[in-house]
Formats: sequence, structure tokens, C-alpha cells
Amino acid sequence: MAIFKVGIQLQPQATTMSSLLSTARAVEDLGVDSVWTWDHFYPLYGDPDAAHFEGYSVLAAMAAQTSRVQLGALVSCNSYRNPNLHADIARTIDHISEGRFVLGIGSGWFERDYEEFGFEFGTAGSRLANLGRDLPIIVDRIGRLTPPPIGSLPIMIGGSGRKVTLRLVAQYADMWNTFGPPENFAELNGVLNAWCDKVERAPESIERTVCINGAEVDNWEAYVEAGAQHLILMSSDPFDVDGAAKLLEYAQG
Repeated sequence: MAIFKVGIQLQPQATTMSSLLSTARAVEDLGVDSVWTWDHFYPLYGDPDAAHFEGYSVLAAMAAQTSRVQLGALVSCNSYRNPNLHADIARTIDHISEGRFVLGIGSGWFERDYEEFGFEFGTAGSRLANLGRDLPIIVDRIGRLTPPPIGSLPIMIGGSGRKVTLRLVAQYADMWNTFGPPENFAELNGVLNAWCDKVERAPESIERTVCINGAEVDNWEAYVEAGAQHLILMSSDPFDVDGAAKLLEYAQG
């Protein structure tokens, strides 16, 4: 039995669709548990005018060309889609993938996306409030769609806010994602457990995932000790397939 799950985020910037899809197939063959992308409209680093692709379209294509791995956005921005539409897109990709989709969601933060695509940026507080408003709408819509999802369509919430975000995770999420270092992850993991107690949610019912970079692969044990169950390697093109392979070796013990 694996010590932890292994995922890889294929960032859709400064790349091609051919590279994204061929790598998704390659890492599935390698044995990873999950493949992710992100939900932005412009590169987050490097050349600000580099090629970039919309995340949910990429995920639909990956769903059609893979057969085993979980797929999702790490994480999608609540502000970019009406919550009912967000639920329907996720349900539809779940059908394309035959039940492997994860609805990853967060409150949003990348101001350039908002400004250039005409979304209201607001404040960190208003975006979080909107996420709290929209999550029950998303859950309700998923429950009323025909046909329903094929899989369990888990909800992943990404973020580290101690007062609001982690409370929303305890209330609504099946998976939680944040970043390191391990000490930070351990502290936030404890805060989430406390929120679970407050809302009478079993802490073990929420899968704990963490994003790591290539330099952190060898530090996997510290993350597992901090409570991480699913390590996701962030990678831009050329994608770090070797790093994913190394994580898989560690995961097998």
C-alpha cells in the first residue's frame, strides 16, 4: 500500500496543447494518482505574454484522453463562473472522464485575470464571502442535475485562511489543498482539524493534499509527518515527469 498519493499539476502556460495532453497520458502510464491544471487566463510567472490555455477546456480534453487518474483544477476561481454553471461544467467533465473529476475551487486572487476579462476584483474579504455564498449553490445544483455525476465528484477547496477558508473546508470540502513548507502545512492542518470539531465533521473525511515544487520532492517525509496524504508536484513545460517518477518511488516505500 502506498504511503501517500502522487499527483502532478501541468501548468497551462508557455506550452502547447499537444504537450499538455501527451504529458497527461505519460504520467498516467507512469502511475500517478492525479493530474491537475490551474484556472487562470494569463501566465502567473515568466513571460507575461506567453501562450496560455483555459483550464476547464484543458481538463475536458485530458478527461477524454486518460482512463484512470483523478483530474481537476488546482484550484478553479469561484469568481469566473456562475455557481450553477460551475457545477454543470464539473458534472459534464465528470461524465467525460467516467467519474474521475474533482471540483477544485477557491476564492481567487490573480488581479490581471479579473481586470482583463472584466470580472469585479473586489477585496479578499468580498471574494471569500462570495465563495461562502456560492458553495451551497454548487452543492445543491450538483444534486439536481440530470443525469447526476457518474463519480462522487468530490469538492476540493484550496487556501490557507484560518478564520474563513478552513471553516468552509470543514463545512463543504472532501479534499483540501494548500502549500508548504511542512511546518506551515502542519499548523494549518491542525486549524482545519479544530474547525472540523466545531462543525461536527470527522477530520478523516477530508483528504489533505499539498502542492510542492521539484526542490521539495526529497522532503516528502516531512510533509507526510505534517499530515499530507496526497503530494502534488507543480510543474511547467518542460514538465517534470522525472520528479513525478521519483515521488512515486518514495510513495511505494
